[in-house]
Amino acid sequence: MKRIGVFTSGGDAPGMNAAIRSVVRTAVHSGLEVRGIYRGYSGLIEGEIGPMQAHSVSNIIQHGGTILKTDRSEEFRTKEGRDKAAEVIRHNEIDALVAIGGDGTFRGAAALEEETGIPVVGVPGTIDNDVAGTDFTIGFDTAVNTALESIDKIRDTAYSFERTFFVEVMGRASGFIATEVALASGAEYVIIPELETDFDELSRRLLAARPTKRSNIVIVAEGEITGGAIKIAERLNELHNIQYRICILGHVQRGGSPSAYDRILASVLGIEAVKCLQAGISGVMVGQVDHTVVITPFHETFEKKKLVNLDYVKQLGILAK
Repeated sequence: MKRIGVFTSGGDAPGMNAAIRSVVRTAVHSGLEVRGIYRGYSGLIEGEIGPMQAHSVSNIIQHGGTILKTDRSEEFRTKEGRDKAAEVIRHNEIDALVAIGGDGTFRGAAALEEETGIPVVGVPGTIDNDVAGTDFTIGFDTAVNTALESIDKIRDTAYSFERTFFVEVMGRASGFIATEVALASGAEYVIIPELETDFDELSRRLLAARPTKRSNIVIVAEGEITGGAIKIAERLNELHNIQYRICILGHVQRGGSPSAYDRILASVLGIEAVKCLQAGISGVMVGQVDHTVVITPFHETFEKKKLVNLDYVKQLGILAK
């Protein structure tokens, strides 16, 4: 193996640049050439590829987003699109790939390797933390802290005006961000996709607390399953005339300087990804479980559902169920 390619795909996450930096510098240190692939699978199909040296990744570890840009490619979902990408890879004499992203990225990587034989190793980068095979994904810790900073400020005004705030956080179809934020912010309630919302129970609890507690923070995970903060709040208002305010944090959770944890996690996993390729190991994702690096085949990350730990939010009574 003489040359590897690295790219980011799917939603951006703080710490992706740290992972890119780690992959590039580890590869260069090992005597490998590196090619950066821009705009994920879309750029791979279109041949948007350029050389990267150690200096190419200087002064990026502290920045959010991804210097390689990212995209979601519908064309790559097709066999024809993946065949076209394989031709570009071979034309550029790239021997193996490091794919930084989440579930969708890894499904594409697995299909590419199975169909073409091109080795790929995945590095989990997504704020949703919904990838099995690792305790935490790159970007999750930063996203939680970003949301927490905003919620701490929201609580000040909620207390001053004695209001209930429904705060929507990201997470796609998982409640990882919502539960962590609820615990850290001291929220009164949390609504997540993993549990069906009991509107009567939530209404009862909000109303019962009114004599002594007139301000509340309800954390709502985004998505079709929960209905999001707007639908939840409107439903409660219809049922029991509960006055509310809504704050949707949105994509602000994806940006910003990555936390120390995300920078270190990204650096470690980037190193391990290159080491896997050098050892002839591919079709896998590198992750970290109990502070130990683990290697999980792509298909196992798809088959295993990563579960939110609800023990603590249950003990604190902040589940609306």
